[in-house]
Order: sequence, then C-alpha cells, then structure tokens
Amino acid sequence: MTQVRVWAAADVPERWGVQERTLREQAWPGGGGHDPALEPVTMLLLSERGEVVSALDVLSKEIVHRGRRYRASGLSAVVTGRAHRGHGYGRQLVAAAREFIADSGADLGLFTCDRPLRGFYESAGWAVLDGAVLIGGTPREPFPSDAPGFDKLTLAGFFSQRAQREAASFRNARIALHPGMIDRLW
Repeated sequence: MTQVRVWAAADVPERWGVQERTLREQAWPGGGGHDPALEPVTMLLLSERGEVVSALDVLSKEIVHRGRRYRASGLSAVVTGRAHRGHGYGRQLVAAAREFIADSGADLGLFTCDRPLRGFYESAGWAVLDGAVLIGGTPREPFPSDAPGFDKLTLAGFFSQRAQREAASFRNARIALHPGMIDRLW
C-alpha cells in the first residue's frame, strides 16, 4: 500500500529528502530548488517499505489574468523512479496533487507538460487548456511556453466557482504566470 506525504519543501525529513533528491537528479541532473516566494510544497509517494517512488512539487502564486486576480498553483519536477515506472505511481501522485490544489483554496491549477505526456496528465484528472500559452520568467524577461524548440501543452483545473465561470477566458490566451527567474516556467 502506498502513501502520499506532503511537506513544505524545506521541511521534508532527511530520510526521504535524500531519496527525493536522488530521483530528481535522475530526471534533471544539476537541477536546483525552487524560489521560496512560490511557497513550494513537496509531495512524495512512499511505498509500503517507506521508499520514495514518486515525487513532485506544487508551486503557488497570485496571477492577474484579464484584469482579475486568481490564486494559481501548478506542478513542477514530477518524477517517478526508473524502477517504479509503469505501475501507476506517478498518476496516483499527480491525481493527489490535483486534489491537494483544489483543497488548498487555489482558484485554479496551471502548468505545462511535454506534448507526449498529455494522456498521462489527463488520466490524473487534468485537462488540456486549448490554445493557452503560459508566460514564465518575468515581465522584463518573459519565457513563453510556445518558445521555439518547445513542444508544450498547458494543463489546467478550475477549482473555485469564479474560476469555473471564467474558464473560457483562459482558453486560447497568453497567461502571465511570471514565476521569476529561478522557476522560469513551473
């Protein structure tokens, strides 16, 4: 039986933090941490033996879209250990993260993924936001998800009643996420 555990990223117990960092190094050699201003939360899926089999981070901030403020969260650094792939662990954790974001008070969840991962994220409850482009970086140094060489899709979940009513305004839109220069595009 697996178990999902959640901590502020800075508070992950060392016994699991070492395993988490090892997993992330497999996927993103030399990758660093997140900007503390994005309130990083780490979610780990633990095996019944207490082994980290999958990990991800949830980043959050307020965004302004078409003159309205929204509390947005997104997934970052999703990884499942090579030995544990193909068993549904990543999907289980991504679905748990969707529930976590929905229960957190966020208006919406927004993030990008590589196009071949579309089915994976949809199977965990996320929906492709047709035609949407996330603008990362900063207003002075934008980093759009449709930059040359990228093959990204934007995924979303609309959780608050207001966000659900206004979901259409996010389709086919350029959405100013601007998480900064550390997490240029979560």
